[in-house]
Amino acid sequence: MDHYDGEDNDYMQQEDDWDRDLLLDPAWEKQQRKTFTAWCNSHLRKAGTQIENIEEDFRDGLKLMLLLEVISGERLAKPERGKMRVHKISNVNKALDFIASKGVKLVSIGAEEIVDGNAKMTLGMIWTIILRFAIQDISVEETSAKEGLLLWCQRKTAPYKNVNIQNFHISWKDGLGFCALIHRHRPELIDYGKLRKDDPMTNLNTAFDVAEKYLDIPKMLDAEDIVGTARPDEKAIMTYVSSFYHAFSGAQKPEVDSGGFVPLSGNIISTLRPDEKAIMTYVSCYYHAFSGKQKAETAANRICKVLAVNQENEQLMEDYEKLASDLLEWIRRTIPWLENRTPENTMQAMQQKLEDFRDYRRLHKPPKVQEKCQLEINFNTLQTKLRLSNRPAFMPSEGKMVSDISNAWGALEGAEKGYEEWLLNEIRRLERLDHLAEKFRQKAAIHEAWTEGKEEMLQKKDYETASLSEIKALLKKHEAFESDLAAHQDRVEQIAAIAQELNELDYYDSPSVNARCQRICDQWDALGALTQKRSEALQRTEKLLETIDQLYLEFAKRAAPFNNWMEGAMEDLQDTFIVHTIEEIQGLSTAHEQFKATLPEADKERQAILGIHNEITKIVQTYHVNMAGTNPYTTINPQEINAKWDKVRQLVPQRDQALIEEHARQQNNERLRKQFANQANVIGPWIQNKMEEIGRISIEMHGTLEDQLTHLRQYEKSIVNYKPKIDQLEGDHQLIQEALIFDNKHTNYTMEHIRVGWEQLLTTIARTINEIENQILTRDAKGISQEQLNEFRASFNHFDRDHSGTLGAEEFKACLISLGFDIANDAQGEAEFSRIMSIVDPNRLGVITFQAFIDFMSRETADTDTADQVMASFKVLAGDKNYILADELRRELPPDQAEYCIARMAPYSGPDAVPGALDYMSFSTALYGESDL
Repeated sequence: MDHYDGEDNDYMQQEDDWDRDLLLDPAWEKQQRKTFTAWCNSHLRKAGTQIENIEEDFRDGLKLMLLLEVISGERLAKPERGKMRVHKISNVNKALDFIASKGVKLVSIGAEEIVDGNAKMTLGMIWTIILRFAIQDISVEETSAKEGLLLWCQRKTAPYKNVNIQNFHISWKDGLGFCALIHRHRPELIDYGKLRKDDPMTNLNTAFDVAEKYLDIPKMLDAEDIVGTARPDEKAIMTYVSSFYHAFSGAQKPEVDSGGFVPLSGNIISTLRPDEKAIMTYVSCYYHAFSGKQKAETAANRICKVLAVNQENEQLMEDYEKLASDLLEWIRRTIPWLENRTPENTMQAMQQKLEDFRDYRRLHKPPKVQEKCQLEINFNTLQTKLRLSNRPAFMPSEGKMVSDISNAWGALEGAEKGYEEWLLNEIRRLERLDHLAEKFRQKAAIHEAWTEGKEEMLQKKDYETASLSEIKALLKKHEAFESDLAAHQDRVEQIAAIAQELNELDYYDSPSVNARCQRICDQWDALGALTQKRSEALQRTEKLLETIDQLYLEFAKRAAPFNNWMEGAMEDLQDTFIVHTIEEIQGLSTAHEQFKATLPEADKERQAILGIHNEITKIVQTYHVNMAGTNPYTTINPQEINAKWDKVRQLVPQRDQALIEEHARQQNNERLRKQFANQANVIGPWIQNKMEEIGRISIEMHGTLEDQLTHLRQYEKSIVNYKPKIDQLEGDHQLIQEALIFDNKHTNYTMEHIRVGWEQLLTTIARTINEIENQILTRDAKGISQEQLNEFRASFNHFDRDHSGTLGAEEFKACLISLGFDIANDAQGEAEFSRIMSIVDPNRLGVITFQAFIDFMSRETADTDTADQVMASFKVLAGDKNYILADELRRELPPDQAEYCIARMAPYSGPDAVPGALDYMSFSTALYGESDL
């Protein structure tokens, strides 16, 4: 039971697998039915029976119990012989209990399912039996069951090409695996060389037929089942392959003895309990056949035994000699290797030596230790056998005694002990050297990278073309470099110290280290010398540039105001002056004379400024200073100063001439101003007086309108006769404009004032005459008396407070009230006033002229025609009809007036209309603006 306890988990897993596979693929189920049936029959045939239907024939439990007895070799409990269901369940339970007693756990498999013919449960139970009794006991190299069977198959088929057994399904589909197993054990049964991997049907049928015919392995599978399935059933393949294992694991080839009897080995193996009489009879034949040969055989056996002992001893001696020679030769070759103390140059090579030594200790020496021990054991065993067989003691060849081997071995271990210590010391030394060398390389690389370009930088003569500010920046930069140089002194010393230590430790690449170190030191000395040289050059250049800079600054301080003075002078001398009076030109002349008095002093300042520049030039030439640029404080140069000074000298006489010419022009302008002013001062007041006189005439009411009109026309004639004086003034004005005279202190009148006044005078007299004429027309048309006109004029003038000749709205309203119009301060009064304003001010200008006032008053007071009166007149002409005909109009009116009416009268559309009827009513209304014409 203990043997099976450790496999519980495997069976549990297998049973769980079975539970998960209850819904089998139909192809797999078919394979399992056939395979499991054939496997069961291969054992049941030993008991003289078999099954046809696996789920039906095991339902009563009888053949199931018989199967377990055959495969286990044990007797089960007595079965029940009844036909009832309870008897069948009892028998199946006995079988299941027996299976359980072998350490197999049956999960989800009960007697009722087997009795009921459950195919899935029955197949599961048979697979459990196969696992326990056909596969579990298979053991190959400490692996058992499925893994052991798979390993056995792999070992047996390993020499065969195109065979690679990795599982119990697709690895067997081409049939070569089955053929290889048979050929490995019975090569005469199959010609393996003629098999092809691409013909699985032939391969499988050949293996199945041979196994059934010659190996007594029933045909559990069909080739079509395997080839036609993408993944053959693993359980079917394992069951079938296990039959091969049991067939070959201990089988012998059948033989025929000299007496012509066929051995019973096949019958014995296939029989549960061989017949005792048959065995005794068969053995007695062997006894009688071999009894006469007993004595000779005994003698031969004794000789063979002595010879065998002697042969064995000789073989042991030869083995000792060979083993001793090989071991001594190995020691002889190994000791010089261990005594070699030649160091390697690199850490990698020394580590390889250490690795070789460790391989020697780990791989090469242990077998030799075993050989030495085995040699001593073999020597002692040989001596014991010789002594027990009365043979003389074995004496090895010279130098191959056990003591010789021990001495050689001792020398080997001595060399080995010192070798390992030397290796470790060398590795530590090389490790130190590699560390120092890497440190040297790193520091040297850093230093070389730092020094790269430094010599070129120090040899630059950039200070020769630099300005003072740039020189100072270069000095600061150089001071920073000197500090950096001093800081790198320690690194250079470290590099030299490391190189010295590498030399002392005998570093293999010391020459290259020394050469590199020497280059660094030489370069360092050169950098120091170049640094000192550049520092002196920068300081010397700085002093010279400071002196030049001071001169530049002084030049700039004095040249800038002098240049500004010259530019101002040139600007003033070239300035286009505009003057309008003699006083102004006299002021400019005085200022110019004052400017000319300052020129000698200015020339002295110019000479002093040029002297500063000459001093700078002298320093540059004396000390060979390479000036990079111009004066940083100013853009003014001596050439520019001289050029501007010459320009000033040229402009002075030009300015003198311009001032003289302008003085003459201003004298002429003054004469023209006075000439214009004398006339304008007379004409201006004359026009003003005439305007006032016209105003008085228009307001005053002396005589009749005809008298006033006659007086105004005479006044107009006298005004027109004054026109030549205006024209003469225009001529003087033209001369002033041509002289570009814009002001005249001698008069307040301008030509524009005179023109406007003259035009207003002409307009006013014409308008006044027109007003008198219109008043005469109104008087005559409306039948207004002279007294009424005078009254209207008096009222109008009374409310014309500003004497503008017009009335505002409020002034007009007050005037109407004074004339008796009833305009109350209520809504009705405002409406009436608005109506009147629409008549007198149709354009809504907000003012009422005297003419509009007269028209309104005449309309209100005179007897005038109305639309109704005209309409009544047309009705008379039409003979009291509501319409009039064109012929009637032509008969009663002048031709032009008749055609005028016909063209403007609309067709009559009343109920009494006749063709050609005209509407005189709408026409009459339209004449007075009461409807659209």
